[in-house]
Amino acid sequence: MSTILAAILGGAAGAVALVGMVITVIWFCLFHNRSAGRTSETGSSDPSVQVGRSVGVELTLREARRFEMEELALATKSFSDRSLIGEGKFGAVYKGLLNDGMLVAIKKRAAAPSQEFIEEVRYLSSINHRNLVTLLGYCQENDQQILVYEYIPNGSVSIHLYGAGQVSQEKLEFKHRLSIAIGAAKGLAHLHSLSPRLVHKDFKTANVLVDENFIAKVADAGLRNFLGRVDIVGPSSNVAADEIFLAPEVREFRRFSDKSDVYSFGVFLLELVSGREAMELLSSDLNQNLVEWVQNYQDSGKISTIIDQRMGNSFTTEGMEEYIQLIIRCVDPSSERRPSMSYVVMELDRILEKEMNLTTIMGEGTPVVTLGSQLFRASK
Repeated sequence: MSTILAAILGGAAGAVALVGMVITVIWFCLFHNRSAGRTSETGSSDPSVQVGRSVGVELTLREARRFEMEELALATKSFSDRSLIGEGKFGAVYKGLLNDGMLVAIKKRAAAPSQEFIEEVRYLSSINHRNLVTLLGYCQENDQQILVYEYIPNGSVSIHLYGAGQVSQEKLEFKHRLSIAIGAAKGLAHLHSLSPRLVHKDFKTANVLVDENFIAKVADAGLRNFLGRVDIVGPSSNVAADEIFLAPEVREFRRFSDKSDVYSFGVFLLELVSGREAMELLSSDLNQNLVEWVQNYQDSGKISTIIDQRMGNSFTTEGMEEYIQLIIRCVDPSSERRPSMSYVVMELDRILEKEMNLTTIMGEGTPVVTLGSQLFRASK
């Protein structure tokens, strides 16, 4: 009897051990998968961030918040003109203060209710990254469609580069501009890494915002998905200025891709280093070949004339030359020859690291290399 009992107990112990092993393996696999889904940039294990949208399947861990019209009206003082901070492709943009004390940017347009609108919001709000402006939620009431975003206090980079007033006079050193470029590049690269890939379709300097620490955040990712072909509002001058960011294949065939985003990013890099609107630099010629334009300036020794004088001598010749070459690669007329955004991130990181090292001051203020004040002497 004792022998039989021992055998039973031994079998039970073995079964318990086996079950324990199975549970351990399952726990390890789940933990490993969640860790794999988490990136250093997003800090999120949200599977929707990795696999993108899936029709009919809810993959988001954070559901898009549905706001009440009454709450948003209260936040914006009944959508008063004093709360109005801009006008975009989606519609009027308001600054709002929610009941919980959170500042938000509220985009509002007149439109009939749509389930497709809600599904798109759910997908886009599931994408989280430190270099992307977060879409918090939506509202659909009274034939109005509203998008609610986190509010970014320092506004767009365009305001700091060539906006009206005192803010445009501030000095942004080359290293600071590189840091902003890297942040924006990482935001775009993350969109392109999703499956299926998300193309921004409306990347421009005005859509790169900076927070209180001047961390760049790309705004309006996927916003064109809410718009029809002609469903674009805003002043005609703004629409014309935006056109210059569009790749040749987009202007001619409306063919958007990750490489058309790269082209737009190249135009952004040009504005970032020049401190001027690309449209002004190119004399409003939308059909101008940007590669030829930049190379003509470079070959004639006049490239220094388009570099923002407010940067002073805060850059090296080598760093600026590599930056200009990256612009040329990004705005190549052939989409196939343009680099990926992941390559652009890597290249900008490399340029910034080298720039930080080469502009280190030695001893009595002697720079390691000749600074940018002597860039391209042929321009004299």
